[in-house]
Amino acid sequence: QGPPPPEKPATVLGALGPKMLALSASHADGAHPYNVTPDHTKSAREILGPGKLLCPEQKVLLETDASKARAIAREALALYLTLPNYRNNFTRMGFSDEDMDNGGSDRLVDAMVAWGDEGAIRKRLQEHFDAGADHVAVNVLAQKDRTITREDEKILELLAPGNEG
Repeated sequence: QGPPPPEKPATVLGALGPKMLALSASHADGAHPYNVTPDHTKSAREILGPGKLLCPEQKVLLETDASKARAIAREALALYLTLPNYRNNFTRMGFSDEDMDNGGSDRLVDAMVAWGDEGAIRKRLQEHFDAGADHVAVNVLAQKDRTITREDEKILELLAPGNEG
């Protein structure tokens, strides 16, 4: 057993719906919503209120070809489109059953995965910050075989502090 931390670490809850976000506000230091849009981030901030950490996840893919990007995004989202908690949250975010069926509509896929060039990805991340996020967990998607390569990680270098353009 190592020494205790010098201060109590922050506790954030994985929270999607309004009840879990309210629980995060009352019993934790904040929330970490997964598979959400900047609009969800805005709603989550309203529920959490000021002074609570809001750390949404954002999937990113450095790919400018729409058909390639959407194919990779659909593969990454496939499991979540079958899970009731995520389907319920997609519905709360304004997506229909038709958006979630058959691998996900372009509208849903484009909302869940920030794909394109560095500028397009930066824009999406900034939308989360503008909506009230304190931190955005960048989730890099793999281009091939679900294995993150050095080429996939290039977006992390482009997004690193000091590389703002």
